[in-house]
Amino acid sequence: MQAEQLRDFVVAKIDDMKGRDVKVLDVHEQTDIAEYMVICSGSSKTHVRSIANYVAAEAKHHGVAPLGVEGHEHSEWVLVDLGDVVVHVMQEAIRDFYELEKLWSRK
Repeated sequence: MQAEQLRDFVVAKIDDMKGRDVKVLDVHEQTDIAEYMVICSGSSKTHVRSIANYVAAEAKHHGVAPLGVEGHEHSEWVLVDLGDVVVHVMQEAIRDFYELEKLWSRK
């Protein structure tokens, strides 16, 4: 799957699970680790974990095995690394604190 297709796939899967406030950041000029970062919010630890698990499972089902999934222990912020697309699923308070959109926005 091309990076743009994977990005759109991830956004659709987040939408399936009712992820909130989805933001897609094009980071290819800022880093070599990914083309896109997708950030969304979940309403609880269970919701955050469910969104991340669903995205990872659906990606694997469609031939894109996650390179890693981190953060299940506390499920306040779960990261799913799909190579060209890195997905951050966060609770609102954690998202507000870390401000990833601000950190990764183009200057």
